[in-house]
Amino acid sequence: MTPMSATCTHSSLCLDTDEYASRFGYIRPTEQKRSSAEQLQSGGSSKSKTKTKTNSAVSPSTFPGPLLLPGDDLSTDPKYPAQSLRQWYRDKDRNPVTPERNVVYVAAPPKIDHSVKFMGAWVSPAIPKNPKGVPTDNLTPPATPDIVEYLTAYYHGMKVKTLSQSFTFTSWDAGPTKKSTKATEKFPKYVGLAISTECIRIRTRPSHDGSFHRQINLNDLLDGAIEALPDDAYALLLLVDHDIYEDEDDDFACGRAYGGSRVAVVSSARYHPKLDSRADVDVYHAWPASHCKEYIEHTRDTDSEPPKKRTKTQKSNNPSTSTLLFPSEDESPTTDALKAHKTISPYRADIKPYMGLWLGRVCKTAAHELGHCFGMDHCVYYACAMQGTASLAEDARQPPYLCPVDLAKMLNATGADAIDRYKAIQTYCSKHAGHVQLFAAFHAWIAGKLKELASEATPAT
Repeated sequence: MTPMSATCTHSSLCLDTDEYASRFGYIRPTEQKRSSAEQLQSGGSSKSKTKTKTNSAVSPSTFPGPLLLPGDDLSTDPKYPAQSLRQWYRDKDRNPVTPERNVVYVAAPPKIDHSVKFMGAWVSPAIPKNPKGVPTDNLTPPATPDIVEYLTAYYHGMKVKTLSQSFTFTSWDAGPTKKSTKATEKFPKYVGLAISTECIRIRTRPSHDGSFHRQINLNDLLDGAIEALPDDAYALLLLVDHDIYEDEDDDFACGRAYGGSRVAVVSSARYHPKLDSRADVDVYHAWPASHCKEYIEHTRDTDSEPPKKRTKTQKSNNPSTSTLLFPSEDESPTTDALKAHKTISPYRADIKPYMGLWLGRVCKTAAHELGHCFGMDHCVYYACAMQGTASLAEDARQPPYLCPVDLAKMLNATGADAIDRYKAIQTYCSKHAGHVQLFAAFHAWIAGKLKELASEATPAT
């Protein structure tokens, strides 16, 4: 897709799904259904364990509708079932947080021992030149402590710890044989993942699209995570620096969770900024600028395969709020986020913005995959951190916040207070807001949301 100009002013924002989205067959749940989905009882009482109400009137300028662009997850699966708070709460496969299992563990990327030292070269993208001369060759993957700190704020109310036990990639084969060649020794079919006294076989293969020299199998990694799950763990997230794949038909994956088994894996590989142009990632229109009307129309116009079937269209429930001019005299969390987004250039001569860009992407996906461990399904109600993702371009367009429905689920699970949680995330974002668009925008969005909550608050009686 031909990228838009970096000088786009984002003069008009789309806040709701429109006629084009309904051509895919997606019909957004009505405002009444969305409101009902936040409640545990159909009568309106949420019976929340938390001190802060989450089911007040929802403004589209705070929580816009989902974007449906060509190739997006909801565009290809428009009938994906919604999961309300009630359905989540009653799900027999969901694991409740208990006093015995109340810790979220994060495992650092596996080390590489001398027997498979060639795996170190698999971590770097197999691209000879930097696009546009940006300084991305010397980037290192996001640090585990930074991700743990983000998840501690995001899952406020839960204990989030780095797993003390380490994972190590090692050789699976006994050693070279007479039939071995330098190629098979450097690119073996299997490697081992050593965990304490266990060693799990991990399949490898060449990258289908050539972005990396080699990939490792996601399902095998998840099996390893299950083996390492501590007794007091609510969930375990395994971070991986290598490119991963799920099955033979799969090009790559960025993360996956076995929610019922309480484990997840997230790879940082495909989020490397060096791969942005190859993946059609438009950083100038990453969230919140992804709601830019001009960008949405441009993306649809350049689609080579527009929707062929036209279904009955759906009009916005409130046409006057389906678009928003920007800049706007009326402040809102979304416009506040966009202002912050525009103040920071994602491409600069120094390395710091790229490191922050990479960190933000991994943090967002780590929070998403852990959401599945908390029993949350993909969201179809709003633009939301729990939406399904079909591409890296779509991934960048999605917000880091939870919509009202999924926030209600998280607060019910963790027992946290919504305002305290927002403030914890805001504190984290403030450390990176000076050079990272995502964290600057999220910080501003939270500030706007906290203003809304303050104005909605009523004196205790």
